Amino acid sequence: METRPLLFGIIGFLLGGLVVSIAAQLEDGGTDSTDGEEMTMTEMSSQLTDKEGDDFDAAFITAMIEHHEGAIEMAELADSRAEHDEIKELSQDIIRAQEAEIAQMRDWQTAWGYQDDAAHDMGASWADTVPLAAHR
Repeated sequence: METRPLLFGIIGFLLGGLVVSIAAQLEDGGTDSTDGEEMTMTEMSSQLTDKEGDDFDAAFITAMIEHHEGAIEMAELADSRAEHDEIKELSQDIIRAQEAEIAQMRDWQTAWGYQDDAAHDMGASWADTVPLAAHR
C-alpha cells in the first residue's frame, strides 16, 4: 500500500476542515445584528459564571430581557411567514408570555435599583450591568 495517497488524503481532509472553520467564523461575524452586540446563549451564560448576588441578578435580568426580545422578534415573523396555523398560534402565545416576563423583569430592575437598558443603549455591555446599591 502506498502511503503517499493516504497522506495527501489526510492533508486534504485537514485543509478542508480548516477552510470550513474559517468560512463559519467569517459567516458568524457577518450576522444581521441590529446593534452589532447580539450574543449567543452560550456567551451570555459564560459571562454570568463569575457573578454572584446582586451582580448576578442584574446581569441575568438584562441578558434575559435581551433574549426574550429576540424570541419576540422571531415569533413576530410567524404571523406573515408560517404555513401552519399551529405555528402562528404558538408564536402569539410566545409573544404574550415573553412580553409579560420582560415587564416583570423591568419592574424588578426598577424595584431593586439595577441599571436599566439606558446603560446598555449607551454602549455598556450587558454583562457590566451592576446594581446601583449605593444609590438606593
